[in-house]
Amino acid sequence: MRGSQTKAAPKVNRRWLRSLFFCAAIVPWVAMLLKGAPVSANSSAVPASGQQAKSPAKDATEKRAAVAQVPQLVDLTPSTRISFQHLSSPEQKYIVESMSGGVALIDYDGDGWLDIYFTNAPSVSMTLEGKKAKSALYHNNHDGTFTDVTDKAGVGYPCWAMGAAVGDYNNDGRPDLIVSCFGGVVLYRNNGDGTFTDVTKAAGLGKDTGWATGVAFGDYDGDGNSDLFVAHYVDLDLNDLPTFGSRKTCQYHEIAVQCGPRGLKGFPDTLYHNNGDGTFSEVAKQAGVDDSNRFFGLGAVWSDFDNDGKLDLFVANDGEPNYLYRNLGNGRFQDVALDAGVAVSEEGVEQANMGLALGDYLHTGWMSILITHFSEEYATLYRNDGGLNFTDVSHTAGIARATAPFVGWGDAFLDLDNSGWLDIIMVNGHVYPQVDDAKTGTAYREPKLIFQNQRDGTFTNVSTQTGSAVTVPQVSRGLAVGDLFNKGRLDIVVENLTGAPMILEAKSNPAHHWVSFELEGNPANRLALNARIRVTTGKLQQLEEVRSGGSYLSQSDLRLHFGLDDVARIDKVEVLWPNGNAQVFQDVAADRFYHLRQGGVLVQSNRYP
Repeated sequence: MRGSQTKAAPKVNRRWLRSLFFCAAIVPWVAMLLKGAPVSANSSAVPASGQQAKSPAKDATEKRAAVAQVPQLVDLTPSTRISFQHLSSPEQKYIVESMSGGVALIDYDGDGWLDIYFTNAPSVSMTLEGKKAKSALYHNNHDGTFTDVTDKAGVGYPCWAMGAAVGDYNNDGRPDLIVSCFGGVVLYRNNGDGTFTDVTKAAGLGKDTGWATGVAFGDYDGDGNSDLFVAHYVDLDLNDLPTFGSRKTCQYHEIAVQCGPRGLKGFPDTLYHNNGDGTFSEVAKQAGVDDSNRFFGLGAVWSDFDNDGKLDLFVANDGEPNYLYRNLGNGRFQDVALDAGVAVSEEGVEQANMGLALGDYLHTGWMSILITHFSEEYATLYRNDGGLNFTDVSHTAGIARATAPFVGWGDAFLDLDNSGWLDIIMVNGHVYPQVDDAKTGTAYREPKLIFQNQRDGTFTNVSTQTGSAVTVPQVSRGLAVGDLFNKGRLDIVVENLTGAPMILEAKSNPAHHWVSFELEGNPANRLALNARIRVTTGKLQQLEEVRSGGSYLSQSDLRLHFGLDDVARIDKVEVLWPNGNAQVFQDVAADRFYHLRQGGVLVQSNRYP
């Protein structure tokens, strides 16, 4: 099936389709900029078959009500004392110079406060001259500020860093850091004293030499040890780089630009089975996830998409069909992406799949998939209908048109207002600086996008109502979400390809309640990766999952945060452990941070204010 996916997808005139869609999408944004008026993504939503379109008056009333409740996102970056700057070549003549920028939230010292790891990458000329780019680890000072501890921690120069994820490869209960690189991966073991040790070779990962992108830990065989999947992108040699603007695939609207990924060769993906002794064995081919097509892999995430108790694997491929590997339960996987409806768009078009987010935005108990794409396409929302069946609802959900003008990267489902409903955030930024001088209707620096959940399967684009920070044009890449300051509301960390990052705080409704859970596996899978929690308040059930990796080459908070709206006590909390065990707690108080060790008692954490 994997080898036939591209042939099986119906073919359309992709250039004509994308150009037509882009033209339809850009007009409302131009009008918005000229008039200063907000644009709603729902203006593009087409009623589903059998549904009656809303009357203009009713629709306007609902939109006004939604806008009145839109939370503000405030830029906290200057007050955090974070001085990190991502290096960037001004011309971006080579594709490898435009793809870095993943960011990881990691409580590396176990004090209960999220620290931040920013990846960095040099230019081609720097590398050929023997120069390196310094990544950075910032320690959370518990007062809204951070301190650079990179040198002490020993994580400044892993490689030409692309992104990062968190896992506990040796089951010691401390979060380790995996960095994806142009040239393999680097595994940093957390020593528990504020320092890390590079154990890449000792762990058996030193043979990975490809351009690694999305990395994610997950225990796919249920032995209690976290295995590692590594997606790979382009097979590129710095000593034999394609010449800028030299081919048809090095042109963008007749502008000379960097070459790739089209026209270049892909690099196969790898799966490393955790041997339980601190080492890994490469088993991708035996497992059936070796990417024999050599697609351009970017994002990867583990999750149980069909709720059968076994971890499946989703891989987002740039400009190629995606993979959805169903776990067969015997150490092998089967790619079912085409049959499941997530290989290509609803038009049968292969898209530039980049950022990857999962969330139960409909409260159905199934994890849906959100993927960001290149401009003149649209961000794709695959609704999980159960039984490994997905539907592309991007248009009917109201997110397609607003996303078409932009090149999307990091994304997330998150509850910005603690309302109990997952909203969407996407960060954008072009790959070609040359578009600024070409008058193509697009720009190198682009704004972020916020979509508010309308609680009926649709979203409204509220980007221009969430504050000026969201509309600041930047060349963004990585995005991670977490409660940085332990206030019971979510913060957003954006790593930009050019210059400084941005730290956003969501000013949620103070009348809305919340709850946060930190899970600890016992005796294995100490970080509780892929454990789930179901929270029931009245008729509403929310589902969240602990995951490694995701977004665009980034890592979000491992704690699970739930907004509760006006509910002060939770009827039921169900913890679903990866080994099949479950624990249930009744009548749980809101506005608390809780810690649960597998098999133990749910206790309020004493590590927070």
